[in-house]
Amino acid sequence: MSIEFIFRLIGMTVLAVLGGYAGVEIEEFNGMQLSVPLLVLTGALVGLILTPYVTTRPMRTFRSLLGRIAAETLFAGLVGLVSGLIVAALLSSPLSMLPGLIGNIAPFLGVLLFAYLGVALFLMRQGDIMGMLSAVFSRNGNGGQENGSNGANWSKMNRTILLDTSVIIDGRIADIARTGFLPGTLLIPRFVLNELQYVADSPDGLRRQRGRRGMDVLATLQKDPNVMVRISDIDVDGVREVDSKLVVLGKQLKCPVLTNDFNLNKVAELQGVTVLNINDLANAVKSVVLPGEIMHINIIQEGKERDQGVGYMEDGTMVVVENGREEIGEYADVSVTKVLQTAAGRMIFARISTID
Repeated sequence: MSIEFIFRLIGMTVLAVLGGYAGVEIEEFNGMQLSVPLLVLTGALVGLILTPYVTTRPMRTFRSLLGRIAAETLFAGLVGLVSGLIVAALLSSPLSMLPGLIGNIAPFLGVLLFAYLGVALFLMRQGDIMGMLSAVFSRNGNGGQENGSNGANWSKMNRTILLDTSVIIDGRIADIARTGFLPGTLLIPRFVLNELQYVADSPDGLRRQRGRRGMDVLATLQKDPNVMVRISDIDVDGVREVDSKLVVLGKQLKCPVLTNDFNLNKVAELQGVTVLNINDLANAVKSVVLPGEIMHINIIQEGKERDQGVGYMEDGTMVVVENGREEIGEYADVSVTKVLQTAAGRMIFARISTID
């Protein structure tokens, strides 16, 4: 039995009783002959239909609106409201001593004014406030190890990282988060989850497979006890594209966006939003090789140019080998001639080594 149905029954009963009582009173005082059962049925019908619109549905809408607001914003607004009410309470006594009607109205106006100013001021500076609280909790005030541990835990919980759809589909985020290199809460807005579901339901087989892999990755993240994942209904009004919404949220929440989308990376950087790009991380942890270094690789296919062969290192870095066509299918010692860093990753050029 749902809550809305219970409130419908309560509203139906209350208005039915009020309808019957009103019918009896009207007959006694005005002498009008009214049908009391008709008023009872009318009250019951009105209560059954209108009760949810004044009870459960407004509360459901209010709860949905609160769910779209970030926890940091709610906290800052609550602190601002309490601070404004405290100031208004301290000034209510002097304001009530003002002469005439002003003394009666001024305390009430003061409550409204200072409550609004408190909420507006704390929301405006919520980033600075959360940063200050993080610094206070992370500071080892008594020099004890326990306090330092609590501060570190607070800092870890306070950081929020927005996840893009592409980085969920990519799948590497699960392994990275498991290693502990992403401290904080991984925030997945509802519109990102909706886009992921749209991809998973695509009629195209490849897109559908990628979307379902993203769903599996998300389920893996949620089951990992060491990874904090939060799915939020927070949204951006007036913006339709998912990438644009992520950039706006990154600016509002002052948190980085985790992605591997090159275009989103550039747009976010232009608007001053911090970007954590998994491709950059992957390139940073690849093996470092220098010109002249000798490597032993398996040449597996032909290159684009004549007599070229292509092999791969253990970390997936492509090695283009001059005059390596004859060695396709075999392991060979190659000498590095050049290392080229591109937007797609690192590419190594080499030639067959002549050193015995």
